[in-house]
Amino acid sequence: MFYHFLYPLKKFFFGFNLFRYLTFRSAYAVVTALVLTWIFTPLIIKFAKQKKIGETIRKDGPERHQVKSGTPTMGGVAIIISILITIFLWGKLNNKYVWLVTGSVAAFGLLGFFDDWLKLTRSKGLALFVKLFGQFVIAGIITWIIYKDPDLNQYANDFYVPFFNNSVLNLGWWFVPISILVIVFSSNMVNLTDGLDGLAIGLTMFATLAFVALIYASSNYKFATYLRIPFIKNTGELTVVAATIVGASLGFLWYNTHPAEIFMGDTGALSLGGVLGVMAVLLRKEVMLFIIGGVFVAEAVSVILQIFSFRIFKKRIFLMAPFHHHLELKGWQESKVVIRLWIIGAILALIGVSTLKIK
Repeated sequence: MFYHFLYPLKKFFFGFNLFRYLTFRSAYAVVTALVLTWIFTPLIIKFAKQKKIGETIRKDGPERHQVKSGTPTMGGVAIIISILITIFLWGKLNNKYVWLVTGSVAAFGLLGFFDDWLKLTRSKGLALFVKLFGQFVIAGIITWIIYKDPDLNQYANDFYVPFFNNSVLNLGWWFVPISILVIVFSSNMVNLTDGLDGLAIGLTMFATLAFVALIYASSNYKFATYLRIPFIKNTGELTVVAATIVGASLGFLWYNTHPAEIFMGDTGALSLGGVLGVMAVLLRKEVMLFIIGGVFVAEAVSVILQIFSFRIFKKRIFLMAPFHHHLELKGWQESKVVIRLWIIGAILALIGVSTLKIK
């Protein structure tokens, strides 16, 4: 909104020319989203306490987690509202990429909200099949829009791998099912990681910061040419969107850090994971997503391996899945698990961005 209303006023005062620059709008998108999350999260905490909307802690987990029972949840509502308002204020609202990613945030957020609400009102959320079906439908709609829109699918058939200059494979129509799987897996891997205070939201912040760099490089012709990566026209506005997610994540972490005052629930986790997947598909950086989000991937894979091993061999690989609970049951304190996984996440984000130059 600011771009459309204030930038044209540059002819009256040169200072309004600042609204033209992505770096300026991205920086203030971070600040705006952070402040809005600071405002909305306490309101949701207060509302949740009044209505006795609290998290139910699983009995088979680490015993120390039982003290968290009743902690307000659905904090993802504050994250999503802050993201949507900030994008409206600082984004370029005539950009298709902005609308697609914003729609992804809202759609996955609504699915997560419905699941959280059922857990709180009926003590049981959506059935796994129903939740997955919803995710596949949302991802399918998003992918089909990308595939059919010539402005969005500039490189839709090409599959890129780090360390290679050019596309290694032409996907053709396989782009659709592969992209759907990437988005759904991304949404779930963040959701599965959301089990310790500050863990998922902190890792999301590191991953999204990496995407800020990827978006800026891919949308700038000179940088893209120098780095020999696909130049994807008009994606620069996603820098503002990604910066907004960073700000909202940082603001929510203020309340979600140990001991958490509120959990983000599926409302936030499904949405943040889904939008990372959507941005990866738009930028043709699917493989990069799984490098940058390596901790998320490890957490999701630990659950898959645990289920497979128990059903086939009747044995558990880990003391408990996801992997962060295994570390707790091995004797690690929660804060140690979180901070060490943050460190690994930050390193993986740097490695992912560095692959732009390694060819």
